[in-house]
Amino acid sequence: MAEKKDYYEVLGVGKDATDAEIKSAFRKKAKTCHPDLHPGDTAKEAEFKELNEAYEVLSDADKRAKYDQFGHAAFDPTMGGGAGNPFTGAEDFGFGDIFSTIFGGGFGGSSATRNGPMAGDDLRYNLTLTFEEAAFGCEKEIVISREEICETCGGSGAKPGTKPTRCTTCGGTGQVRQQSQSILGSFVTTRPCSACRGTGQIITEPCPTCRGNGRIKQNKRLTVRIPAGINDGQTLSKRGEGEAGYKGGPRGNLYITITVRSHSQFERRGSDLLLQMNIPYTVAVLGGEIVVPTLDGQIKYTIPAGTQNGTTFRLKEQGVQRLQQSGKGDLLVTVNVEIPKRISDKERQLLEQLAQLQGVATVQKRKKGLFK
Repeated sequence: MAEKKDYYEVLGVGKDATDAEIKSAFRKKAKTCHPDLHPGDTAKEAEFKELNEAYEVLSDADKRAKYDQFGHAAFDPTMGGGAGNPFTGAEDFGFGDIFSTIFGGGFGGSSATRNGPMAGDDLRYNLTLTFEEAAFGCEKEIVISREEICETCGGSGAKPGTKPTRCTTCGGTGQVRQQSQSILGSFVTTRPCSACRGTGQIITEPCPTCRGNGRIKQNKRLTVRIPAGINDGQTLSKRGEGEAGYKGGPRGNLYITITVRSHSQFERRGSDLLLQMNIPYTVAVLGGEIVVPTLDGQIKYTIPAGTQNGTTFRLKEQGVQRLQQSGKGDLLVTVNVEIPKRISDKERQLLEQLAQLQGVATVQKRKKGLFK
């Protein structure tokens, strides 16, 4: 048999830990390995048994004193410690009971939670928008498939004129308790009843419309308002548009994740737009007016003389509407100075004259000829 871990190590506390620190450590660790949160996971169940054993000892002043003095031997029946075994006489105190005592219910500790009203499941939908739709906002109509309350039986799942009966296997609790023995003592675990699937009720005459489910799949058409400035990857939520609830519980929510198509000219960075523009080298040298495209149309912008290749100009308030805020981002225009590959004779003459004025040596155009 593997050697037991130190109880203080299991809880992650020091030997001088107070009762409050021990309880807090148990609460924190129990949330990660409780069997009701990990059904069928034997590793988590074993981890919780170990955690539960450590807490049972260290939370009791007498047991803790014995453990501090004798270690695990204090509770080993073969070592004469049977009378002090913390699990003796605790056969009916199971995982759900201990967890309920510490946390005040939940996680299978109460049948009322499972058999009472429960919220419906949330739904997710992926919606693709054009660049302009995301920038300016719009309304989109979508169709979702979701569970609706069956109108024939009103959600009971039973044929009209009949009613579900109480499950005799679990007594209407929706749960069954299972006791297991180990060298540590008896443990009681709770599981959903397989006979009624955790509902606590048996339907002898199912509804012909929903076949006993109480809900049916239907397509629902919804209008979604897209706010101006929404960006790729962001999610909108529509409360109460998810699956129908159980036993009078509220609907779940609908979460719509946005995908934005790329633009042929603009690139988006938050609320700002980025634009690459080619300008003639004469405009770069002498300065001049250029026509800049924006999402709202074309505007004129004056380039200063001596503009270098790769210079970026910021056009205020020409970007995208800030999401749920006032104002817009900016348009960042990066200019690329175009150098022509071919020029006319007149242009060449003028450029050569400019080069002479600047004292720059140029390559003269060679005359055509076979040997020249």
